[in-house]
Amino acid sequence: MATEQEFIEDGMQRTQIDEFFADELARAGYGGMDLAKTPMGTQIVLRAEKPGMVIGKGGKNIRKITSELEERFDLDDPQIDVQEVDEPDLNAQIVADRLGNALERGWYFRKAGHTTIDRIMDAGARGAEITLNGKVTGARSRNEKFNRGYIKHNGEPSQDIVDRGDGVAVMKLGTIGVTVKIIPPNADLPDDFRIHEDVDTESLVPEDIEGDEVEALLGEAEEPADDSEASDADEEFELGEDESDVEAAEIEEEEIVEEGVESETGAAETAPDNEIDEELSEDTEADAEAILDEMESSETSEADVDASEQPVESAAGAGLTAIDGVGDAKAEALVEAGFETVADIQDASEDDLSEAEGVGDAFAERIKAGASEVDPADVEGEN
Repeated sequence: MATEQEFIEDGMQRTQIDEFFADELARAGYGGMDLAKTPMGTQIVLRAEKPGMVIGKGGKNIRKITSELEERFDLDDPQIDVQEVDEPDLNAQIVADRLGNALERGWYFRKAGHTTIDRIMDAGARGAEITLNGKVTGARSRNEKFNRGYIKHNGEPSQDIVDRGDGVAVMKLGTIGVTVKIIPPNADLPDDFRIHEDVDTESLVPEDIEGDEVEALLGEAEEPADDSEASDADEEFELGEDESDVEAAEIEEEEIVEEGVESETGAAETAPDNEIDEELSEDTEADAEAILDEMESSETSEADVDASEQPVESAAGAGLTAIDGVGDAKAEALVEAGFETVADIQDASEDDLSEAEGVGDAFAERIKAGASEVDPADVEGEN
């Protein structure tokens, strides 16, 4: 068998086993499984919210599941280890099943979605996303998303770090698919970095140095071979001092002579330099004043142009802001869609309002409810 086919069959078998556990252990709060094939047999680690229901009374249920795994999936000596989920709100599979059950019991999808994602974030998750696909309301299928925090959608971190769970809610209008993605609080993301604080080096205490190391660092001075060499070195040192004194005296005399020459020539050079500096300063001031005048004239002309280019706000749509939740941007979008007055909003349907740019189904419903509370006669700008 080709290697590619082996990988495909192994993945299909894992998926079938996972679906089998999800059906058998739905009431026990199934939270996923890990499967590893070893020479000693097949090791399966089950995560469940209620391990007691998985094991059963006297281990009856776990023995039944083990025998079915051997018969249906031809597993070699399966050994199941059941572990309890410490924080169910951080397990994506458990959360997805809970949300599906809540929708089947009649919870409104927005209330169920916001409540569930708030519980996930309160449990300490770094980020979460809930996706509902299907006929959540009405006869048309659509996609609803609820986001909190930080979530990864692609790349290796989305496969290794993000915990994903899928659930199903069977409703009268049809089936609603539930997808939950959670980044746990201890996840190490690749784009995280930490800045180390500066260390105070003055507070550090140097280590004690042993005597041998001190001698090695300092070294020992070499003693002269005999007394004659020592006396010759002293004489050379004294001669060196006398020669250095003579050289220092000659350098001082040369510096005094140079200072006298500079003082004689400096008086003649400074006078023309001062006149040149005064002429340059006068020219610079004149140029600066001319530049300032040009800048002021250009600023006034630009201000006039900006004032002339500002558009005059039209009266159309001004009365729409009287509706609760409608600002200037939404009012402009409604006017562009053809709803210029509150009366137009009241006469239109929610589907017509949702076709305006930036206006969804939820906001259209809100605008419709707010417009019913506004009297068009009281709104300034309407007839």
